[in-house]
Amino acid sequence: MERVLVLAPHTDDGELGCGGTIAKFVEEGKEVFYIAFSSARQSLPPNYPEDTLVKEVKAATKILGIKRDNLIIFDYDVRKFSYVRQDILEDMIRLKRDLNPDLVLMPSPNDLHQDHQTVANEALRAYKEISIMAYELPWNNIIFRTEGFVPLEKRHVDIKMKALREYKSQQHRTYLNEDFIYGLAKARGTQIKRDYAEAFEVIRWIL
Repeated sequence: MERVLVLAPHTDDGELGCGGTIAKFVEEGKEVFYIAFSSARQSLPPNYPEDTLVKEVKAATKILGIKRDNLIIFDYDVRKFSYVRQDILEDMIRLKRDLNPDLVLMPSPNDLHQDHQTVANEALRAYKEISIMAYELPWNNIIFRTEGFVPLEKRHVDIKMKALREYKSQQHRTYLNEDFIYGLAKARGTQIKRDYAEAFEVIRWIL
């Protein structure tokens, strides 16, 4: 497994769901691609320039170690992904053809956010012959099956947290709280007798 595709409905979802895993994979020499389907400019607080989240995701993914050319940002409108699901599916199919990933990391199909559900559902169609794991966003997940784990060292969680600090426009979000980020990683690590980990739903695993 050498080429990993991270599907983030909005900028920051990938870092929140699997930022530590991304940092570990990059450290191991894996080629990681980060796809953000929306810059979420509609969700910016007042008085922020429209390109704020584009700049922030570039800074955050740089900290994670993702190459600039491996960051792709689409411009779908927040909360309206379901209206253009076919366009999103076609983007995913093009990415599969162009990038040929071995593993796809995506939101959980049980994620309550409508955009996250659309990305998850279309990814199941686009990548059905590729290994898929779904990352955890607890504030959106009523149900989440912790079936897969990526053990992490503290440095990986530190990198994740450093990347998330680049989202200065989003620091009012409760889920960007440092205690929460480290606490969840610690809790998932405890499940597998490690110091830290990130958990995933295993959607499809091809050995």
